[in-house]
Amino acid sequence: MAKTFTLWPSILRSLVGCLVIGLTTLVCYRLQLNLTITSFIYLIVVVFQSLVGNFASSAAVSLVAVLCLDFFFTTPLFSLEVTNPLDILALVSFLITGLVITRLTTQVREEAAVSDHQRLQVDRLYQLAQQLLALDPERTAYTRSMELFRDHLHIKAVCLFDAAKAEGHCAGNPSDELTERTRAGYSSGQDTADPGPGILIRCLIAGGNRIGAIGFEGLSDPELTAGPLSALAAAMLERTHTFRKASHAAAAAQAELFRGAVLDALAHEFKTPLATILTAAGGLREVGPLCSGQSELAEIIEAEAVRLGGLTSRVLGTSRLDREDVKPQLDRTDITELVVNLVEQYSRQCTERRFLVTKGTIATEVLADSDLLRLALRQLLDNACKYSPPGSTVEVSLQLQNEQAAVRVLNSGVPIHAHERTRIFDRFYRGVEAQHLAPGSGLGLYFANKIVQAHGGSMELETQPGATEEGAAFRLTLPLAQSAL
Repeated sequence: MAKTFTLWPSILRSLVGCLVIGLTTLVCYRLQLNLTITSFIYLIVVVFQSLVGNFASSAAVSLVAVLCLDFFFTTPLFSLEVTNPLDILALVSFLITGLVITRLTTQVREEAAVSDHQRLQVDRLYQLAQQLLALDPERTAYTRSMELFRDHLHIKAVCLFDAAKAEGHCAGNPSDELTERTRAGYSSGQDTADPGPGILIRCLIAGGNRIGAIGFEGLSDPELTAGPLSALAAAMLERTHTFRKASHAAAAAQAELFRGAVLDALAHEFKTPLATILTAAGGLREVGPLCSGQSELAEIIEAEAVRLGGLTSRVLGTSRLDREDVKPQLDRTDITELVVNLVEQYSRQCTERRFLVTKGTIATEVLADSDLLRLALRQLLDNACKYSPPGSTVEVSLQLQNEQAAVRVLNSGVPIHAHERTRIFDRFYRGVEAQHLAPGSGLGLYFANKIVQAHGGSMELETQPGATEEGAAFRLTLPLAQSAL
């Protein structure tokens, strides 16, 4: 039935063209025009027919014109017989000329129609791109973006699958098949097209990675529009992802700023009460003779106040490190003496652990900020005490390696799993086992590594065969003073 309807316009145009040829024949015959002039007039009619009709109707009119020329203007008249070879050549030349002109005119008109259609599609894509870029990524949902796709392209439905959230977003009246095929298209990583239900699936690629998929139902001219539409969808999706990451990063930075300010304020507020407690504890000794129990309580107050004061100083130091880049004040520092003094302090504080120091050399000087370096070493010793069982030994060794001083801290506590080793120095990261053993923030090793890097050194978790399977061994390495100079 559809084919019959498409034939009627050609038949009507052919009838109109033949009627014009008939009227032209009547006029030329009454005026007794010769074959040459009549052929030229017929050619004009064929050209006009080519401009308004298709190739089939124009070819039919050309054939009727040749028959009229033969019957009315070629000897013998009123007969389709042609005796003069020149007349035969003229008729054949006319027919060929008419058909060539008809074909060229039809081809030009078809190409012009295709060009207009392409221009219209490009204009729609341009308007769609403009409106997509004008959307606010903070407030706009994917559904609104999909509605723009549907409205500009006049399609039945469109579906977007976001791989980052594993969510699908549709607009229009999508079938269940479209939603499922879009999700499956992302999973398989292959573009598909099904002319039957008119479903087209395209994977979305950004930076060489697959970030989602988009499905169209009822899309016209998929060869022309599918590629640009997929590129627009990928750009829109990647823009949304980038904005979300930037928003989360900004929020995290703001939260870190507030957290650091709070810690700084609290630490400063703790300083005055601690100084008062220390003064009061010292005053108790001067008041008068105290019994043994009272003296012991006074010593405990002083010791714990000193300990709390040290923790407060460390909080101030770490909050400063988190807010700005580490800028150490370098000076010659004997790292052996520094490590030995710290181990002696920890041996008095952590009486449930044994500390073993192994010195491979008598003295090793490095260019370092002693306060910052002490903070980094304290973190390693703190971790060794927190995550090792009571009664175990914490081994600390100092060595010289390739013009560098190396400090190795080994404990026999819980092991660090292989999949955690690459993240152990990340901000806020804590191992699965560590979370159950002791409280913490996941910032200690991050700050320690940051301090060591600011000194031009390195910190690593040992993975070589020399490390024990149980526990963890951290190695801190710094350039020697003469090497740094």
